[in-house]
Amino acid sequence: MTPAARLQAAVEVLDEVIASSREDGPPADTIVTRYFKQRRYAGAKDRRAVRELAFRAIRRHAERPKSGRAAVLGLADDDPALRDLFGEPRGPEAPREGEAAARAGMVPPWLVPELSPLVTEDEWPALLERAPLDLRVNVARVQRDSLLPDFPGGEPTRLSPWGIRLPADTRIDDHPAFASGLVEVQDEGSQLIALACEPTAGERVLDLCAGAGGKSLAIAAAAPSAEILATDANRGRLARLPSRAERAGANIPIRLLNPPNELAELADWRDSADVVLVDAPCSGSGTWRRNPEGRWRLTPERLDRLVAAQERLLEIAAVLVRPGGRLVYAVCSLLSREGAGQIERFLSRYSSWQAQETRVGAGRCDGDGRLLTPGRDGTDGFFIARLTRP
Repeated sequence: MTPAARLQAAVEVLDEVIASSREDGPPADTIVTRYFKQRRYAGAKDRRAVRELAFRAIRRHAERPKSGRAAVLGLADDDPALRDLFGEPRGPEAPREGEAAARAGMVPPWLVPELSPLVTEDEWPALLERAPLDLRVNVARVQRDSLLPDFPGGEPTRLSPWGIRLPADTRIDDHPAFASGLVEVQDEGSQLIALACEPTAGERVLDLCAGAGGKSLAIAAAAPSAEILATDANRGRLARLPSRAERAGANIPIRLLNPPNELAELADWRDSADVVLVDAPCSGSGTWRRNPEGRWRLTPERLDRLVAAQERLLEIAAVLVRPGGRLVYAVCSLLSREGAGQIERFLSRYSSWQAQETRVGAGRCDGDGRLLTPGRDGTDGFFIARLTRP
């Protein structure tokens, strides 16, 4: 492909990403992969170049552009070399007089007032930088220091005692340590959420929103004799956990929940969990560096629904925690309503519950929890709070 043809391909990919973000379809990575499966003639260099162009455009635009062409015109405003490709054979048509390029931005304007006051404008660029690849070592089977030599270029994570940090483009899916369950891909911030649970031997731990089970696996590695139950309402995501647990050598039963019947389906855990982890569905604003088109998918209405769902999950968790037990709440969000505001509202309803400090020696105090950000902590953005039942 010529440089002009690559630019046109980026326009086409972006058109699909824009449509998918509007219709809540597949993410940009999936769209890029699918695009090139249908165009086998494109070589590896072409695929990398088109992907880079598409993601540069996605990162540049806080709000959903009108079209892929408008997004690429925005890139060309910053890079005159790209503008020269318009009008070339197999490239995009030459710009028309008065044709508008999409406007650059980092945070959608409507979301700025929703951000935690701690996330000042000087931190915004870090929200969209490329993220490194973090691994979590399965400390139930091996120590981190003994594995480090197996990952050239890797270094211990600064905050998590279980992590190894690798460059962003590292592939580990064919690495022997991954295949044998000695490591899992997990952002350092996610590791800290499991650390905040402080699981100990023999405790009953319920991972209420387990998804594919990354934090359940981390808890199992930290406390192999703990009784862990992983639950979720998403069958597809939860179904990925058993094979991961087998690879890691962990015993983690799963239970598919059917809202709004969660409490009936968890009757055997009522008032008896030592720990309930609520890693709640959220805006994903803390993971924009991995999923920058997430900014295009979020709307005020969707945020309202997420905040309501988080509140409902906290209500369920409060019934499951035993007296003296603990509830750990986390969201990969930098928005106050989903983090500090959510816990403030919970404690106003459950005034006898108490917020506790955690072992997470990172982030900044945000209300009754801690906020980790890419710019200050080098992790994805997370809010973490730990509460105890009287």
